[in-house]
Amino acid sequence: MNNQDNEKVFQKSQINWYPGHMVKTKKDLMKNKDLVDIVYEVIDARCPISSRLEEMDTIIGNKPRIVIATKYDLCDKSVTDKLVGKDVFKLNLLNDSIKPIINKTLDIMKSINEKRISKGLKPRKARVMIVGVPNVGKSSLINRLVSKKVAGVGNKAGVTKHINWIRVGKDIELLDSPGVLWPKFEDQTRALILCACQCIKEEVVDRGLICEFIIKKLYELYPSKLEERYGISDILDMIEVYEAIGKKRGCLVKGGVVDYDKVIDVVIRDFNNGYFKEVSLDR
Repeated sequence: MNNQDNEKVFQKSQINWYPGHMVKTKKDLMKNKDLVDIVYEVIDARCPISSRLEEMDTIIGNKPRIVIATKYDLCDKSVTDKLVGKDVFKLNLLNDSIKPIINKTLDIMKSINEKRISKGLKPRKARVMIVGVPNVGKSSLINRLVSKKVAGVGNKAGVTKHINWIRVGKDIELLDSPGVLWPKFEDQTRALILCACQCIKEEVVDRGLICEFIIKKLYELYPSKLEERYGISDILDMIEVYEAIGKKRGCLVKGGVVDYDKVIDVVIRDFNNGYFKEVSLDR
């Protein structure tokens, strides 16, 4: 599906997303950046370009930045690796060690403390601000860093609501923050990708549009995965596609009629629960 197709789709539903708490969060981040030494920028490995915050340089200034691509186990590594380069930490939040991230943080802080000492200041713990769009795994990363559940986790946008300080061992303090997005999406393909990855609340756009985008994007980039999961080999008629998925996955109501709402739920849930592995939506 090309950009012209996406623009036609979004004549029906233009995506704009900027709830009140994000306005406050952005102001707080810019105000509090002087309190921290380092910034963790968290992105989704399935969409490492789309999930990067457009105003990141404005928000953090010249602070040292460590970029962490989460959900690496779900992405197409051959694609994502080319997009993010070697300096980005790629992480499966369930299994991968977070020690390299801690070591990198302490290395940067060692240099910062050397400068502080040279100015007659005392060395201090690393103060780290964690920033990213909603639902990229910030809370899950924090819980891994502190080895216990201290941050709310949910497979949807908008779980974290306030900025909070969290201690990571004896050497690091984290400033957690809610996810931040920009007020208007000029590129509606990017908006759709963020919707598909649930970085934008589902209430903002018709879920049917998200479902259709996921199906068409998978057909464009990974047709074999779509056929493997749903038995679909073409998408010329979306009604037939919905019917096929409904029958394949048992999305039926009385009389064996396919429930399209259930089909939509299944497709969005399948995509975000990892049933389509090795998938990256950015190019």
